[in-house]
Amino acid sequence: MLNAIQLENVGKVYRLGEIGSSTISGDLSRVWARLRKKPDPLAQVGVVNERERVGGESVWALKDISLTVPRGTILGIVGRNGAGKSTLLKLLSRITAPSTGTIRMKGRIASLLEVGTGFHPELTGRENVYLNGAILGMTRQEITRKLDEIVEFSGCAKYLDTPVKRYSSGMTVRLGFAVAAYLECEILVVDEVLAVGDAEFQRKCIGRMQDVAHSGRTVLFVSHNMGSVETLCTDAIAIHAGQLIDSGKPQAVIERYLNSHSEETVSRLLSGKTSHIKSFRLCDSEGDERSSFFVGDTIVFEAELSAHPSVQEPRFGFVISKSGVGRIATLHTDIQYNERWQVEGRTRVRAVWRDVPLNVGEYRVDASLWGFDRELETLLGCGQFSLEMRDVYGTGLLPDPSFQGHVLPRARWEIDNTLS
Repeated sequence: MLNAIQLENVGKVYRLGEIGSSTISGDLSRVWARLRKKPDPLAQVGVVNERERVGGESVWALKDISLTVPRGTILGIVGRNGAGKSTLLKLLSRITAPSTGTIRMKGRIASLLEVGTGFHPELTGRENVYLNGAILGMTRQEITRKLDEIVEFSGCAKYLDTPVKRYSSGMTVRLGFAVAAYLECEILVVDEVLAVGDAEFQRKCIGRMQDVAHSGRTVLFVSHNMGSVETLCTDAIAIHAGQLIDSGKPQAVIERYLNSHSEETVSRLLSGKTSHIKSFRLCDSEGDERSSFFVGDTIVFEAELSAHPSVQEPRFGFVISKSGVGRIATLHTDIQYNERWQVEGRTRVRAVWRDVPLNVGEYRVDASLWGFDRELETLLGCGQFSLEMRDVYGTGLLPDPSFQGHVLPRARWEIDNTLS
C-alpha cells in the first residue's frame, strides 16, 4: 500500500519566554540589567510541562516522532492538552518547519486547525473559497464546479457574500470544514474545532471524512471525543509530553490511553491540582457516596466546578465507558438541561440517572468542562463504579448477563392469540 505520510525522527524545539518584542525603554532596561549581571527584567517565566529541556531556554514540543500513514487511512490522534497534537498537525500542514528529522508527504494537504484558519477576515465567504482553492493549486473553473457542494454542506448560502469577520465561530467552522473537505486535496487534517459545531453538523463532518477516506485520500483527525475517534478512525496514535507512546487500532489505543490516565486523574483531584473540576463523587438516591450499585438503581454523578473569572454559557458532561467496549452513555448539559447557567466561583452540578439500564460490569467516568468554543478541562477516569445483577424486571428471575448485551431495556409486551 502506498504511503501518504512518512515521518522520520521528527522533532520541534521552541524557546521559552518572551522573544524579540520590546520597546526602546525595555531594550535599555535589558542592557542595563545585563551590564549589572542582573536577570532580564522583562523575561517571562517558561513552563516545561514534563518535556525535556534543551539547554536553558528551549523545550521539545515534539521529539523523535517516527510514523507512517498509508493512503486511505483515517488516523485518530489522542492525547491530553499540551501533549503536542496540534504541533504535529502544524508541522504536517507546513505552518511551521521541524527542528529535526524529515517529513515526506504525497499530495496536496488541506487543514482546519483553528476557527478561521486560512480565511482572510476582510474577504467574503465566496472570496475565501476561491482563495483557498488557489492556494491548493486549483483553477478558478475547478473551484466553481465545487462551489455549490461547499455552500450546501456549510449552510452559509445566505451569508456567502458577507465578510468572514462578521461570521460567528460556528459559521466560520462550517464553511472552513466544507472548503477543506470538498476542494481537491489528497490529505485532510482536522483538529478539535468541530466541537464548535452542533451535533447535526458534527455527524455531517464525520460522514464527509469517511467519504474522503473511501475515495483513497487520507484523513488526520484530532479529538478529545474518544467515541468519535473509535467510530470514525481506522488507526490511532497516542501522544504524551511530545512523544509518540502508542499506535494501533483505535479501541486498543484508546483503552490503554484512558487506563494510563485514570490513576493520575484521581491523584490530581485528591491533591487539589485540577484547574476547574475540583471534586467528583458518585452517590445513590439518598446522597450516600458509593462505588457499587445494582442494575436499575439510581446513580447521582456530582462534581464541583470552579472558575475565576466566571464561565458564561458553559457546557459540562460525563462520559460513561466500559473496558473493551468504549463509550456506553453520555450525560451532558447541552442536550439535557435547557436553562441558562454559568460557573461562577464554586458551582456544584449533579446529573441524576434514574433506573440505570446498563448490564453488569465495571464502568469508568470521564468529566469535561467547555467554555463557548474551547475546552477548559477534561478529567479522564475521575470515577469508577460497578453494577451487579438483580431481579430488575420483577419476574423472580435473574437475567443472564452474557445474553443481554450492553443494555437491559424495559419493554411492555402485548400478546394476542385470538387472530386465528
